[in-house]
Amino acid sequence: MPGLIHVVDDDASFRTAMERRLKLAGYDVATYAAAQELLDRLPDDDKPGCILLDVQIPGLSGPELQSRLIELGSTLPIVFLTGHADTPTTVRAIKAGAEDFLTKPVSSEQLIDAIERALARQATSLSQRSRLDGFRTLLALLTPRERQVFDLIVRGRINKQIAYELGTTERTVKAHRHQVMEKMQARSLAELVSIAERLGILDANDGTRG
Repeated sequence: MPGLIHVVDDDASFRTAMERRLKLAGYDVATYAAAQELLDRLPDDDKPGCILLDVQIPGLSGPELQSRLIELGSTLPIVFLTGHADTPTTVRAIKAGAEDFLTKPVSSEQLIDAIERALARQATSLSQRSRLDGFRTLLALLTPRERQVFDLIVRGRINKQIAYELGTTERTVKAHRHQVMEKMQARSLAELVSIAERLGILDANDGTRG
């Protein structure tokens, strides 16, 4: 799986060796001697990639950089690779969302496996984010009345109830319901409810599935 690997380590010889190793494995590589260098060129997390991060680096430590990236909203996965591993640091990093915590020296097989898992997780996250953005775009296409009907449909109201609540006829509700299903590209009520849950419009325990 191709991607851009961001190597953050203060050891110049290690950065050079790691860059060579990763490029031979087919990855693009960017290297940084300190955490601030990466923050100054904050990587785009909409493209395949991950961060290979040491623990002890000048300025911000690896875990501190991890926290800063989370604050900035970065979703790039992080694989720690360090010669200074200890249990508290490892636990803290993993709990904060690190993909893996490797100890130097590391075999190419173990390193590539960790990177591939990180890239695979990122790909899933990007796909889910893209799908959610798509649902938001579709939702924006609904007219105000269609949006009212949408909200009531996913909460289990039948056409008769919707008509009563909106002060209109069942026939009109049926027409709006058809438009809602078509615009939201939902093939069933269950799918429409699932979309509403993904958008945060409907709590997973709210509404009735049909």
